Amino acid sequence: MTESRAAAAASVSAPVADRRPTARTHHGDTVQDPYEWLRAKDDPQVIEHLEAENAYTQARTAHLESLRERVFGEIKSRTQESDLSVPTRRGDWWYYGRTVEGKQYGIQCRAPLASPDDWTPPELSADVEVPGEEVLLDANVEAEGHEFFSLGSFEVSTDGNLMLYGVDVAGDERYLLRVRDLRTGQDLPDEIPDTFSGASLSPDSRFVVYSTVDDAWRPDTVWLHELGTPVADDAKLFHEPDEKFWVGAGFTRSDKYLMIGLGSSITSEEWILDADDLRGQARVVWPREEGVEYDSDHAVVDGQDVLYILHNKNALDFELVRVAASDPQGTPEVVVPHAPGRRLLGLSTFRDFAVIGYRREGLARMGMFDYATSGIDELTFDEPLYAAGAAGNPEWAPPVIRLGYASFVTPGTVYDYVVATGEKLLRKREPVLGGYEPADYAQQRMWATAADGTQVPVSLVWKRSFGDELGDAPRPLHLYGYGSYEHSIEPGFSVARLSELDRGVVFAVAHVRGGGEMGRQWYEDGKLLHKRNTFTDFVDCARHLIDAGITSPDRLVAEGGSAGGLLMGAIANLAPELFAGVLANVPFVDALTSILDPSLPLTVIEWDEWGDPLHDADVYAYMKSYTPYENVREDAAYPHILAVTSLNDTRVLYVEPAKWVARLREAGADALLKCEMVAGHGGVSGRYNAWRERAFELAWLLDVLGVAEA
Repeated sequence: MTESRAAAAASVSAPVADRRPTARTHHGDTVQDPYEWLRAKDDPQVIEHLEAENAYTQARTAHLESLRERVFGEIKSRTQESDLSVPTRRGDWWYYGRTVEGKQYGIQCRAPLASPDDWTPPELSADVEVPGEEVLLDANVEAEGHEFFSLGSFEVSTDGNLMLYGVDVAGDERYLLRVRDLRTGQDLPDEIPDTFSGASLSPDSRFVVYSTVDDAWRPDTVWLHELGTPVADDAKLFHEPDEKFWVGAGFTRSDKYLMIGLGSSITSEEWILDADDLRGQARVVWPREEGVEYDSDHAVVDGQDVLYILHNKNALDFELVRVAASDPQGTPEVVVPHAPGRRLLGLSTFRDFAVIGYRREGLARMGMFDYATSGIDELTFDEPLYAAGAAGNPEWAPPVIRLGYASFVTPGTVYDYVVATGEKLLRKREPVLGGYEPADYAQQRMWATAADGTQVPVSLVWKRSFGDELGDAPRPLHLYGYGSYEHSIEPGFSVARLSELDRGVVFAVAHVRGGGEMGRQWYEDGKLLHKRNTFTDFVDCARHLIDAGITSPDRLVAEGGSAGGLLMGAIANLAPELFAGVLANVPFVDALTSILDPSLPLTVIEWDEWGDPLHDADVYAYMKSYTPYENVREDAAYPHILAVTSLNDTRVLYVEPAKWVARLREAGADALLKCEMVAGHGGVSGRYNAWRERAFELAWLLDVLGVAEA
């Protein structure tokens, strides 16, 4: 503990939550939970306790105020605040976003095409007026009078006349849908409250397709609203009663069909509806089958409407088949067979070709897919670690495909890929002000050996001026992890991360089991009754970095968020001696309590990921053995811990980190809680607010690492 931090700790007293034991009995096991009363969000005493925690955290970190301001200033000074995105063509317009210096939110704009054959996006400049520009939505105006603002849906109709947008001003991810007539600039009378994100306008601009959620915050119903009619008259297109399934809907790129998709963690089902007959009868693509996931997209091959279906039936890493759209349950034609070690991720269809994504050797890849031959032409890039994928391609018959690209050292880059020639046209690279040079930084992948012999990939990035080679001396290191839901942590660039790297910190990602980096089996080996592999993999990665001389326990801070926050709580219990600090964002640290209560948001659908402890005694015992809140150790010397949460988070409730911090303090841990009182799972809204939030976290992290100065 630094002298200033020690002085701060001595000068203020930590809040002490009352112990009000609540009994919980399952499978013959009774647990007395002293802090479950903190779940009562409307109880003034709960709010008083959270505000006391915030005040304590502010007092304990007051010595970091100047460092926070420096880090915030560094993020701000490296960011081109007035900027524009690369325009994307749709219909007769180029669509793009603006950011303006001093404003929190983006501005959505469009400008007319030069001609119908215009596929070269205009080169825009923040200080040059764009001919014919129309401002569609200025989020700064829409956000006036609100502490929080988020767009959940944003779409312009095919004919370019209407704009659909959904607004959340609380952070609870309930959106009010509105439709604006872009010819007049006025909103239509149609307003649809309490919707989920991802609403769509029909191709003929007559209808809005949207979803609503049940009491457990599960999107369970798809609705059809005809513009100009009362919302009370909206037609129910689909309702899914099974609490394990989420429901959503969207139109194919071809505008031919509406696809209604249902999914649990392990099973999916799709229904197809003709876009020109939305009041007609939907038909199932493939009836659901437990453990079978699939996703389909429409194409026209030899004049026939077909569906390409990516699925995992008897194909662990998925295969691609083709069926007739009129008879999707007919005999499928295998076009890309299953290949162990090549995890197929998705297919985006266009009129004349498709783009296919897959993972191989721990990296995401992409290629052009030929309808006639079913061949894949893989796109290649120069860096050994990178992330690339098709992005922002609404047109059905484009001659170019928009690509997004980045690495740990290369800022976000936009290419247009010319399909006919294979040429990649650089459209924009995210500007990083202040003289940033990618060559000044190095990235590397190494492999750590887990206790069971599994090789776990670890990605690292650092600044070369502190040493070209790692392992010559222990360095301050920031180790990030997630490891759930088959979510992969890709190599990506971060302006904020430069404030660490330029102080000599090595940033690393432990690609632990439970994620998807190494294929579907990698995920299977880190879920349900194999979940402990996620935690032990992270600990083994930390030990590898220490044993290799790259860092040391007093110079190592771990970070994870949401399910990665569960990882943080678990590793703090498993190996507290390996870490100087643990940063847990919206952490899922009271997992057993939450997963036992089917009335809580998202619980039932989560049983496929974690198991069902309510009805299965073995799952109950297994989860109880690792859930962080229930396994806080009295005998452990815990690292410094900072938990960050939000009062209106509907995914991981604020009560989990609140209880966890209270329990950690009982065990003598130096634990801080920061609760945003008007925000959701993603934290605060507005880019400057988000920068300040990250500056707060990084200042704490840098202080723990002892590298406050650049």
